[in-house]
Formats: sequence, structure tokens, C-alpha cells
Amino acid sequence: MKESVKEIIDKSWLRYAVAVGGIALVIFTLEPFNAEINSTTVSFALLLVILLVATFIGRNPALVSSLLAMLGFNYYFLPLVRTWTIADPQNLVAWAAFTVTAIVAGELSAYAKRRAEDATRGKQEIERLYNELQSSFEIASEAEALRRSEKLKSALLDAVTHDLRTPLTSIKTSITTLLDDEKIVAGRFQLDAEGRHEFFEIIDEETDRLNHFIEGMVQLVRIEAGELNLRQTWSEVDEIIQAALVRAEPLLENYQVKLLLEKDLPLVRVDSKTLSEVLYTLLENASKYVPKNTSIEISVNRAGGEMLEFSVSDEGGGVPENLREHVFDKFFRVSETSGDEYAPTGTGLGLAIAKGIVEAQGGKIWRRRRQF
Repeated sequence: MKESVKEIIDKSWLRYAVAVGGIALVIFTLEPFNAEINSTTVSFALLLVILLVATFIGRNPALVSSLLAMLGFNYYFLPLVRTWTIADPQNLVAWAAFTVTAIVAGELSAYAKRRAEDATRGKQEIERLYNELQSSFEIASEAEALRRSEKLKSALLDAVTHDLRTPLTSIKTSITTLLDDEKIVAGRFQLDAEGRHEFFEIIDEETDRLNHFIEGMVQLVRIEAGELNLRQTWSEVDEIIQAALVRAEPLLENYQVKLLLEKDLPLVRVDSKTLSEVLYTLLENASKYVPKNTSIEISVNRAGGEMLEFSVSDEGGGVPENLREHVFDKFFRVSETSGDEYAPTGTGLGLAIAKGIVEAQGGKIWRRRRQF
């Protein structure tokens, strides 16, 4: 297996050999030109080698190279040459300065290298901790997503049990009764025309209910998949409201509907059909949960910038405080939490679909308690 350069240099003996070899190379290369070059040039060349050793190999090899450079500088380049004696006091000062400079430079370079290595290790530790933290968050997010998924599956199962089985049971019961009536022998009790008509009405209503639930599920899936085909055009606010009122007319016959529209409202760029559907959903909810012969109010006002605020308010008791944050959740029904078996029922999809439609068009939807 081949060794990398770093692995080779990490070997202790080779690190010192490189340090010594570098100094020796400079000394024996420049020594033949001793007469042509001055001692300053030699000292700079030796200092350069010491700095390189300190930077790339380490402090201890740099100290060894400093000592060797000091000895070689004295022996080969300072008069008297090839002796350990320094004749000129100025050269003695120069030699001392070189020695101190070499040692200090080597120490500083090695210190800088250690700081850089510490910084690198610190950065790597921070990255490691960050990755661990991110991994922990991802695990926690996955756990939360799994919990919500299980909750959604449970809610979906409840919805399927209630909203599919209930109408199917009613349809099955009605059909069975009508079929049995056909088989009853003469002289025994039989359904009259009115009774048969009532059973046909049950079948018709429960079929519509079943169809409404399935359509809601399909629409919600499209919204969550981002496949809601919107046709946004400039539309009149009055037309959007009237379309919702016409559709909700049978539901509102026992209520007083009030329209409070700000004057000179501008055109609004929306998908008028789906926005009208949102208003219908809010009106339908109001008709289910507020007392008859009370008022339901529709208002539209400017909300700053190019936004308009549509509001549907009523005189009902409102949603219990502990349930308010869930009103736009899928399959959430206040009737299931009230304990009242005669409370209005629904699919629990209407407000979730309304929220998806509004947000798909760049808007927001929320509930607030009406101030009287």
C-alpha cells in the first residue's frame, strides 16, 4: 500500500532528516560562493529554510535546524572562516542576532501552525456537532412526521368509518326494506306510496352525502399535491358573493343575511369559482351551528396594499377555546367533541379545503371571535 507524503513526513526520524538536509543543502550550495555573497544573503536563505521546516514539519525539527544553521553560519560564512572563532565583534552581534531570530522565527511559525491546526480541529468539531444536531433534528422531525402521519391515518380511518359507512348503511337499509316489501305476501303490512317515497329520498340524500365526501377527499388531495387548477381573472366582489349566496340560499332561508361592503372596492384577481366555494363553506358552517332567526354577516374591506379581507360572522356561541387552533385541520368536527348526539355533522373537510384554496391563491384564512 502506497504511503502519502503526509504519512511519510509524520515519521519522526524522517522529519528531522528533512530539517537537517534542508539546512545542509543551503550551506553547501552557498559555501562555494562565499566570496561573492554577503552574510546577510546567507542568513536570509537559512531563515527561509527554518520557517519552512517550522511551518510544514514542526517545532522541534525547526529548533534542530536553527541550531545547525547557527553553527554552519558561524563556521562557513563568518570570518575567521572554517573556525569556531568570530574575529569581528560586529559579526559576533550578527551571529547572535541570527541565532535568536532563527529560534524565534521557528517558534512563531510553529506556533502559527499549531493555532491553524487548533482552528481546523475546532472547525471540524463544530461541523461534527452541527451534523449531529442536524441529524438529531431530522430524526426528531421524522418522528414528529411519523406521529402526525399516524394521527392522520387514525383520523382518516375514523372519517372513512363514519362518512362512508353511515350513508352506505342508510342506503343498504332503505334498499333492503324496499326489496322486502316487494316480497311480502298479500294480506300483510306493505309500504304505501308515501313510505316508499321517503325511503327513496333517504337513498337520494345519502348518495349525495357520499358523493360530497368523495369529492371533498379528491379536492383535498389535489390541493396538497399542488395540482389545484386555478383560473385567476379580475373579478367583481359582488359577483363572487352572489354566487355563494345563490348556492347557499336553501341553507339560509331561516337567517337574516347582511352585506357590509366597503365602497368602491376594486376588482380582485382570483379564481372566482373556488373563492365563491370558500364563502359557501363558511356560510354552510354558520347555518349549521348558529340559532335560527339570527343574522349572518358578510363583509369585505380593504386590508392594506392590494389585499381585500372577506369575512363571514354570525351570532353563534363560537368554537370552544381549546379547539380553535384545530378548526382548519383535516377531519376535525366540533360535533364529535361536543358530546351532543344531535349536533350537526359534516365531513370535516370543508374548512381544510377552504384553507388550501385561499393559500393557493396567496391569501390567508383565520378565525377570530366576533366583537359585539
